[in-house]
Amino acid sequence: MNVEPATPSPAEDASPAAPSRDAAAPGTADSASAGPSTGPSAATSGTDRSTPADRLVTTEHSIDLPGGPLRYRAVTGTVVLREEPEGGEYGRASAYAEMFSVSYLARPADGADGADGTVADAARPVVFAFNGGPGASTVWLHLGVLGPRRVVAGDAGSPVGPPWGLVDNPETLLRDADLVMVDAMTTGYSRPVPGAKHDRHHGLTADRDLIASFVVDWLTRHDRWSSPVHLAGESYGTTRAAAVAARLFERYWVAVAGIALISPVLDFGTLEFTAGNDRPFVHYLPTYAAIAHAHGKHEGRLLQDVVDEAEAFAEQEYPALLAAGLRLGPEQVAEAAARIGALIGVDPDWVEQADLRVEHMAFLAELLRDQGLVTGRIDGRFTAPAGDRNAAQMETDPSIDQLAPAYTGALNQYLATELGYRDDVVYEIMAGRVHPWSYQDFEGRSVEVATDLSRLLRRSPHTRVLVSHGYHDAATPFHASEHVLAHLQVPREVAEQRIRVEYYEAGHMMYCHEPSRLALSEHLADLVRGPVGA
Repeated sequence: MNVEPATPSPAEDASPAAPSRDAAAPGTADSASAGPSTGPSAATSGTDRSTPADRLVTTEHSIDLPGGPLRYRAVTGTVVLREEPEGGEYGRASAYAEMFSVSYLARPADGADGADGTVADAARPVVFAFNGGPGASTVWLHLGVLGPRRVVAGDAGSPVGPPWGLVDNPETLLRDADLVMVDAMTTGYSRPVPGAKHDRHHGLTADRDLIASFVVDWLTRHDRWSSPVHLAGESYGTTRAAAVAARLFERYWVAVAGIALISPVLDFGTLEFTAGNDRPFVHYLPTYAAIAHAHGKHEGRLLQDVVDEAEAFAEQEYPALLAAGLRLGPEQVAEAAARIGALIGVDPDWVEQADLRVEHMAFLAELLRDQGLVTGRIDGRFTAPAGDRNAAQMETDPSIDQLAPAYTGALNQYLATELGYRDDVVYEIMAGRVHPWSYQDFEGRSVEVATDLSRLLRRSPHTRVLVSHGYHDAATPFHASEHVLAHLQVPREVAEQRIRVEYYEAGHMMYCHEPSRLALSEHLADLVRGPVGA
């Protein structure tokens, strides 16, 4: 990768102290600038947060692709969002959030910007990406699959140790779209302005509104209102993506061109183990079977054959067995336990003691108990030694334990040395401070955004969706997502023509598995290039 000296963009030179605004009325003549351009060395002293201000660094880069070099500009740092108070005087906006992001803007092959100083064609797609948690920064999508640089973290059975580094990513989505990696409130370097409530945006609705405001603000700052807008979310980020897409349409009349739902959760009722809710037991079973296959419990069989058998059982026999409850006789219970045990690779007696209902944290502790190992939740292919070999549930997730240090080290080094941005606060990779996360608008009912997605697809005829599932993902099981997608309130032709579903032989972060990373990269590129099937 080549890094050129930082140079100010025309937009950044325009107004040294023009902060962002909450662009409640898109198209209003307010030329909010991105603030002054700052070289990498100067950025180290620009982190005084006592006064809200944009703090941005611009750097120029290039990576080599098979078709020639890809030149791009990176704009890194925090921008101030402003809002008009409810019932207050119009035009008197006050700062409320400092949002951190890294924007990658492709440049023409000859390196010449447009006559108006713009970096790229205004019609070029732009993808806004975020992870989930809640509380996760966007480091995972950023350095795992989307960005022009990616971390070398290894995979199940071969995690990479320090020193952790980055390599060029020839499959970066920047080939086909400009990228904006934004961190939700309290993650990364995103923080409320001084004096603002620290937990105001720690909830589904407030978080949705904040990210939607950020998107609108970015489009205004960069003169990109003509660009096809895409959202890419992972895990809870898919919950966010569906909600934000609906908010953008209904509040700002921004119709997103595409939504990438990576390891989706659109209805929490399908995967939360709560009293009286048997749905998660049904939806997790095919994932258990896939993980069992990864650990040799279905020797000689293809993964797809195992998954097909497990899904057939989960959809046909299993719900009736659970619904029967105490009406099942001892022989029926034993027969059902034997069938389930064979599918998911555990002792039928253990299944029977669980009343035929296998909770996921218990399964991950049980599957390889005889080997003294626990299995990963984010990715069931990962294992680690058990601390307490008699524990009812796994104590920690080996997949996160083995991947997070590489992402953390590489990200912090990358921001400081290649992108030239430093801050006095900690970059929050995963922030526990966002909890408790508020779902106050869903009291008495399941938290779900499938209704938002359905409504958007009915109203916006050009919005397309890519859904990406990892077979070994025990955080957001693929069968739960299949169930939700099958019950979207849209015409059949919308589901068939505008929703694409893909599967990968990996887990939640399927891009840590090299064949899956390559496949996902191509599927994401297909989404931003044009309609499904084009």
